[in-house]
Amino acid sequence: MVVADVASNLAEAVGQRFDCKATTNWREAVSLENVDVVIVSTPTHISSEVSLFAVQAGKHVLVEKPCASSSADFAPVVQAAQARKVRLKAGYNHRYHPGLRQAHEFFTKGVIGRPLTIQCSYGHGGRVGYEHEWRSQADLSGGGQLLDQGVHALDLFRWFLGDFEDVTAMVSTAFWPIAPAEDNVFATMRAASGAVAQLHASWTYWKNKFSFTLIGEKGYLCVDGLGGAYGLERLCLGIRENPGEVPQEQWLDFAGPDNSLELEWEDFLDSIMDGREPMSSGDEALHTLLLVDTIYRAAKERRTIQVDEMRQPASTAHVR
Repeated sequence: MVVADVASNLAEAVGQRFDCKATTNWREAVSLENVDVVIVSTPTHISSEVSLFAVQAGKHVLVEKPCASSSADFAPVVQAAQARKVRLKAGYNHRYHPGLRQAHEFFTKGVIGRPLTIQCSYGHGGRVGYEHEWRSQADLSGGGQLLDQGVHALDLFRWFLGDFEDVTAMVSTAFWPIAPAEDNVFATMRAASGAVAQLHASWTYWKNKFSFTLIGEKGYLCVDGLGGAYGLERLCLGIRENPGEVPQEQWLDFAGPDNSLELEWEDFLDSIMDGREPMSSGDEALHTLLLVDTIYRAAKERRTIQVDEMRQPASTAHVR
């Protein structure tokens, strides 16, 4: 095992903790013959470069979301992984949160029937000096809150509803002096099934917030909180017998520690051993980045954008 970080003191600290080699040269670390798996956890502007180098070297890769600044940047990574027959997984750990996993299980069993709408509000208020952190620097992060937390919601939307066809959106830099990065994003998307999704991701909630609601023809599923600073993770299942009736609600609380990252890692290792695609695969992450591209373009041009418009190679560049 080897750890690489441009900050030598951080690399050495992790190396000492896990009794492994430390270096500031990531290419050296990735190229080692006894390295089979690479975890890419870097600022967004370089993550696709590291991931591409790794998969071309025949390594399995777990890359932290959003994986790249645009679908155009990430597409070569997905293609290379497919060509080399290695596993490529995006770090969308929210799929492994117990409330969201249980909601997905209820949904796939048809408990709430045909999906009608899905909404997610997600964000926080930053912290002192947030405008100086790399996440708010567009040249390092590729964007603002959409690429930070908003992509988690987009991944969940696709997990539940599949592909989307068109997008209307607005972004704003309402408070933090971080332009051209945004601190708020509002998007409305229509899935191929006809269901409508709404996203508000914000760095101006001031208090940590996560709320995810899926409404179906028979009832609804709502997950509030993610544990920790986001509050107790709770799932509400509401079911009605007949149209117009007051739903009967069932509440499930998930008070345990957040082990989503551990479960994500286990799924990745299992996918390698089993020779299957992991959840939130590289190809899925590519489709999520395509939605990101579409949202930014819809906001810039102030019109509804068909996702298919963004699939053409000449149009997949990150448009702000």
